Amino acid sequence: MKAKKILKISLLVVMAALFVWTFVFLWQKSRPVETVYETVSPEISDLKKTTVVTGKVEPRDEILIKPQISGIISEVYKEAGQDVREGEVIAKVKVIPELGTLNAAESRVRLAQLNADQEETNFGRTKALYEDGLVSRDEYEKGQLTLNQAREELLAATDNLQIVKEGITKSSADISSTFIRSTITGLILDVPIKVGNSVIMANTMNDGTTIASVADMNDLIFRGNIDETEVGRIYEGMPMKLTIGALQNYTFDATLEYISPKATENNGANQFEIKAAMQAPDSMRIRSGYSANAEIILEQAQQVMTLPEGTVEFSGDSTFVYVLTDSLPKQQFRRQQVEVGMSDGIKIAVNSGVTMEDKIRGAVRMDE
Repeated sequence: MKAKKILKISLLVVMAALFVWTFVFLWQKSRPVETVYETVSPEISDLKKTTVVTGKVEPRDEILIKPQISGIISEVYKEAGQDVREGEVIAKVKVIPELGTLNAAESRVRLAQLNADQEETNFGRTKALYEDGLVSRDEYEKGQLTLNQAREELLAATDNLQIVKEGITKSSADISSTFIRSTITGLILDVPIKVGNSVIMANTMNDGTTIASVADMNDLIFRGNIDETEVGRIYEGMPMKLTIGALQNYTFDATLEYISPKATENNGANQFEIKAAMQAPDSMRIRSGYSANAEIILEQAQQVMTLPEGTVEFSGDSTFVYVLTDSLPKQQFRRQQVEVGMSDGIKIAVNSGVTMEDKIRGAVRMDE
């Protein structure tokens, strides 16, 4: 009986302890938790809002060198990556004459030769008669003129045949169209032809074969596209900073010089093409087509009072912050309307409503 009584008392004690523990636990859980906030003070900072435009660097003008005569490439004197001067020969074209044109040119030479031979004979007779005083000087001069004309026709027919066969004459070797020359001084970007390739000159039905593309790599531009939400905030003449993916340790100055008046759709967004004149040192070789990013400052403010943007409450057209008024026994804040300015996405300018000495409510303090 005594053992049972002791067991009964022990159970009652355990139950009472469990009840007290449960009551204390629930009471602690029901107590309101005091929230403690971090506080920040306004700072004087420089703000700038930028946008980054992706694009590429390329020469302002890329000139396509075309042949002035059709034929087959017989020699290539230059290759991509080499410098070339204006007038320097890049390649040579061998003319392949059309059979009908060749036959006509050869026939013209034969007829001109026969006519010249006949006039030589006629003038020889006229000259002998003139020396004997049997014909007038007028007849003599007419005969000489006719002979000279026949000789000129033979020379013209011979030159024409040579042009048809070779695209060149001895008298015009320096300006022959069989030599394809660069029209500008610059860098050869591409030579898409090889020896043996057929080429044709430009005409109304065809653009002609490109022998080489040449560009002045000292006159470079950045070409990219900017979103329609930002195009209204840029203007021609704005400074830009360029970074090139292949030259990550360098930054280049550029000046915006063109904004397209018409948008193009790209992945569902309307974008406007922009071009900027790039400034690069002469000692640095920049290749056409390098990927680049252009940083454009859309808005900036210097030495203004700022707060972290997360401390500002936006309510309709008004903005507010919470200013610390007391910290003991617990924090107390006053809701204060402020006037704000530009934001860079992290900090925001505060034009009025608080002072540099105010403590502004920030994020909730995470106590360990």
